[in-house]
Amino acid sequence: MSEISFGTDGWRARLEEFTDARLRTVGQGIADHLKASDRDGGVAVGYDARASSESFAEGLGEVFSQNGYDVVLPKQDCPTPAVAHAVVERGLAGACMITASHNPPGYNGVKFIPADGAPALPAVTEDIESRLTAPVEDNNTDDGAIRRVDFRSAHVSAVRNLVDPDLSGTTIVYDAMHGSGRSVTNRLLEECGAEVIVRRCNRDPQFGGGAPEPTAENLAGLVEAVRKHGATLGIANDGDADRVAVCTPDGYLDENLLFAALYEGLLEQDTGPAVRSVSTTFLVDKVAKAHGEETIEVPVGFKWVAEKMTNQSVLIGGEESGGFTIRGHIREKDGVLTGLLAASLASVEPFEDRIERLFDTHGQIHTDRVSLVCPDERKQAVIEALAEEIPDTLCETEVVDIGTLDGFKIFLSDGSWLLIRPSGTEPKLRVYAESNSPDDVAELLAAGRELLQPLI
Repeated sequence: MSEISFGTDGWRARLEEFTDARLRTVGQGIADHLKASDRDGGVAVGYDARASSESFAEGLGEVFSQNGYDVVLPKQDCPTPAVAHAVVERGLAGACMITASHNPPGYNGVKFIPADGAPALPAVTEDIESRLTAPVEDNNTDDGAIRRVDFRSAHVSAVRNLVDPDLSGTTIVYDAMHGSGRSVTNRLLEECGAEVIVRRCNRDPQFGGGAPEPTAENLAGLVEAVRKHGATLGIANDGDADRVAVCTPDGYLDENLLFAALYEGLLEQDTGPAVRSVSTTFLVDKVAKAHGEETIEVPVGFKWVAEKMTNQSVLIGGEESGGFTIRGHIREKDGVLTGLLAASLASVEPFEDRIERLFDTHGQIHTDRVSLVCPDERKQAVIEALAEEIPDTLCETEVVDIGTLDGFKIFLSDGSWLLIRPSGTEPKLRVYAESNSPDDVAELLAAGRELLQPLI
């Protein structure tokens, strides 16, 4: 069972390792966890658009059925947030989602979604890991029913109950990146009145030969399409549509700036604090302070954002990777919801103008990150060794504080910062930086690499 490990958001692996037998072992561990937790209700098993995902989901459904649980599968691949919503809406004991999210097509994965629809916390995943065992075909229980249902419609209705703008006169280019947001996010935008031009909205399990990750590099074509069609906005989802990216005629909009803009837009109509990950911009904090609100910082991983959003006073929670949700919705990142929210704000004021106003009010903010390859078994040792190597000055600027919420966050006297932490999903170390100029950010990232490379 050592090959199976739940990271930041479930277990992901290359297909050579992510086998049907191992997945069924995970299913039995989850079934035994649910039994031990006295969870009543059925189990949902969703899946993304990868070639292997539907058959994996069917096999996992069989394990739950053999353990006496009624199982619902979607009629077709669907967004992760639609599965999370189905858990809450249907009063299920829990759910699994077969997805490797933004990873290349040679990967797959599984995440467990508890009854509250929020990402599973470590106490839950550790309990599941402790129960991993091959499924027993005869569990002395009657097999549960397995049936196909529509997960998409109820999720879309819930999104429109929260955000229902009039997008008449708005032109939006939508890029599904061949993933599970197709025929969901674009149709929702159309239902709200937008003219929608689609890109990569056909199912392609190979994702066009790349990875369904909505980065600036992967969305250059979306930016070109926004300019070509004179569109208000470009919106993209990752492979399982739990994340979002936005492009304007000016280009790709950094997710940190998107977070700050979304929060400011919500605060024009509502009140409440924001929850952000430790890797996310301080611009969110400045927006909060200007409106008499506060910001709550958590480690990287949406499960920590969701945990803080148990308190219904929180207005928005998010991460710099493009995952967000808002009060009144499921406590899981939702790229469908956020895409509609972004379109709603853009229909009133262009994002370019909103960002310019934020910069005029709070000063320029620039962020970036790099990754260094590091074997999983070396990550912890490198981070521990780094504790002894952090200098008193970085890029000729005094180090004034060091945060240890997640890795090491090094605060400098000019307000800039450098964060070094281990990835929870890949054999890599992440280095993030924020400052008031792109050149300073590049220098900070270079300094971070120089600190790490001798230790790896």
